[in-house]
Amino acid sequence: MKYITAFASGFMGLFQTGAKTFIGWMSSIVPVVLLLLVLMNTIIAYLGEERMNKLAQASSRNVVTRYMILPFLSAFMLGNPMSFTMGRFLPEFYKPSYYAAQAQFCHTSNGVFPHINPGELFIWLGIAQGVEKLGLNTMDLAMRYLLVGLVMNFIGGWVTDYTTAYVCRTSGVKLSKEVNVSANA
Repeated sequence: MKYITAFASGFMGLFQTGAKTFIGWMSSIVPVVLLLLVLMNTIIAYLGEERMNKLAQASSRNVVTRYMILPFLSAFMLGNPMSFTMGRFLPEFYKPSYYAAQAQFCHTSNGVFPHINPGELFIWLGIAQGVEKLGLNTMDLAMRYLLVGLVMNFIGGWVTDYTTAYVCRTSGVKLSKEVNVSANA
């Protein structure tokens, strides 16, 4: 009976720990993400979807703005995971590449801008602690990581363009290179 009771207590403890984590999220990350979503939709409503579409079209015409500048601004202003929502305004053909560049940028900017991806801050802090023990400046490392990340994320997005084109060509799928955002999206 002792083992059954211990198992039942451990089993319930698992759910109690999950509940504490859930309540922690409800008082920290969930309201932040919700308010960022409201802010982004407010900005879009204020500027108008037509202007946002024009901005996306302008960004999508240039590979540098599409995979370097737009992901940087999105991550800095919205953080992870909200930064991915800016891909909504890009043409279908460029969405996989934008996602690739954006997903990588949310990692490589954490040393300089920890608000972008707070869920992975513990990784950066672990690396920074080792760098500090060596007597080196962590901001030097953070800036190098950010700059190399910008270049590599850009390359990753651009290579994904070629991958997308190859998959489209071999599968017979045609993705639009024009912005098409519906009001219900």
